[in-house]
Amino acid sequence: MTIEFTTANIHQLEPSELVQEDRVAARVYTDPEIFEREMTQIFEKTWIWVAHESELPKPGSFKSTSVGRNAVIVTRDRKGVLHTLVNRCRHRGASLCEKRRGEANGFTCPYHAWSYGLDGRLRGIPYPDGYEGVMSKDEMGLRTLRTESYRGLVFATFDQDAEPLEEFLGDVRQWADRFMKQGGGYPLKVIGTHRFRFRGNWKIQLENTTDGYHFPIVHRSWMSSVDEETAGMLSFMTDPASTCHDLGNGHSVMHMVPAHIDLDADDGSEPLQPRFDGLVAELKQGGADDAQVRKLVRAMHGTGSNLNLFPNVGLSSAFFRVLHPVSVDETIIEHVALGVDAPEGIAGPVRRERLRIHEHFQGPFGFGSPDDSEGWDRVQRGARACPEMPIMVNRGLKREVDAPEGWATSHSTDETGMRAAYRMWKKMMSNG
Repeated sequence: MTIEFTTANIHQLEPSELVQEDRVAARVYTDPEIFEREMTQIFEKTWIWVAHESELPKPGSFKSTSVGRNAVIVTRDRKGVLHTLVNRCRHRGASLCEKRRGEANGFTCPYHAWSYGLDGRLRGIPYPDGYEGVMSKDEMGLRTLRTESYRGLVFATFDQDAEPLEEFLGDVRQWADRFMKQGGGYPLKVIGTHRFRFRGNWKIQLENTTDGYHFPIVHRSWMSSVDEETAGMLSFMTDPASTCHDLGNGHSVMHMVPAHIDLDADDGSEPLQPRFDGLVAELKQGGADDAQVRKLVRAMHGTGSNLNLFPNVGLSSAFFRVLHPVSVDETIIEHVALGVDAPEGIAGPVRRERLRIHEHFQGPFGFGSPDDSEGWDRVQRGARACPEMPIMVNRGLKREVDAPEGWATSHSTDETGMRAAYRMWKKMMSNG
């Protein structure tokens, strides 16, 4: 049933009624009550990306992050098992860890020195005699989220009854597998993270990862700053092979460089870009053979696709983009740069070159992130001005077809990915 949004009904409609097949009421960006429901009905009910396993390389490694607005610590215990722990002492609620990442034997509350193991179990209480007959240590461990990983991607959920992670990912898995091929036969490794805030709702950024329509407009300055060959690789506006698929469960994938969708599909005919001649020489000197060099250099710009995983992470060509909702009109974004876990003679040159490429677009002084975040800010300001006026997500609706795999598919400049995310949003916001 289609509902017309009006000034008379916009604040009476249920959140799920604010999302229609071809439009979304701007109120979903501006209403604090809707945001509160999202935090409980989405971010505490589904799988949320929390880490890449390379950030937890050995027993005792930890990383602080968030699931929705809940601060958590992701750890690797002495047996190598991953845990996600709520970063809150069970005694009086103080945060246990303020460091972004590091190594530890456990965590001790600075207020009353209750101490916890890497698996969240309560290990010690000072002056325990006052608790005799009051409580058992076994009952007062840290709240623990269910934690599972796929291909090094670590997810956690508060919902102990959630479907297994691999079922939630579904057809995402084959695209995640392809994303991981950019290591050129070596495992991918996190080499740095750039964090920033924008003054807007988290869903505005969620839409962006598979929004090909904005790229040649918003990123015109970046296109003019790169060599002609690189710019040509990303001229996908009129390429019929450049598509976007709805992968189910709110996930989607957009192809910008169809020739690089699967980096293993290489007949050797594509010449390496001359700008990488120096890198080729370094890699050979570092011990890489010709086949490894070709794989690593072809993957310098990542895969040819942006993979959007509902609700909080994108495997965006060559990096991870992670969103953390703060409030209805504030969001933290992390752009996570990736290198390879290889001998230093190979890893070093790859790390340097990929960081330079990352800085040029995603970095704080790059062309991409500042332009994107200004657009996101403007959407939020416009939404506040007229919450009943819909946000349109209808581009390509009439040319959407089913791929052989059953995926709703349209052109990369169409809004298939946004419609996929909002269908999942509507489903989750209809429950409870």
